[in-house]
Amino acid sequence: MLLAPNGSLHATYRKIHLFGYQSREATLLTRGDEVVTADLGEFRVGLATCYDLRFPELFRAQVDMGATLFLIASAWPLSRLEHWRLLNRTRAVENLAYLVACNTTGVDHGSTYAGHSLVIDPWGDVVAESDQTSPEPLVAELDVQAVRRVRAEFPALDSRRPLTELGLHAIVDQ
Repeated sequence: MLLAPNGSLHATYRKIHLFGYQSREATLLTRGDEVVTADLGEFRVGLATCYDLRFPELFRAQVDMGATLFLIASAWPLSRLEHWRLLNRTRAVENLAYLVACNTTGVDHGSTYAGHSLVIDPWGDVVAESDQTSPEPLVAELDVQAVRRVRAEFPALDSRRPLTELGLHAIVDQ
């Protein structure tokens, strides 16, 4: 849920990609079926949850809907900390957008969580990062004009071409 500054419910996102590896999440929960963006101040925000981070098409769809910032809530394990860092930076840089990812820290039911909440700029640079040992607030200043400047300076998103438009097809064997 995304809350507005006055505390009211601003948007709701239901996780599309359910985690099945060593987890009962995929059998206990019902996946969402909507890509969600919402205006938050000057930003158009794309919402995602945890395992969604591994699926770039979700973030690209949000960019197509105008997203300039991604917000991700997560319970990412310590054993895959480097995946966490890499995937968050990748989603930011491939979409030339800010990314704010809040991750659980500590131990719960035998699982140790990575912490390391992140704020990443549109170039993929880490602006702020917490540590793993304890919860702590993260503060960073975001500028929507920075997204516009980066996208103008390096217009990679404008170079995209739908594969169907190209008439490409998969070649299994030659």
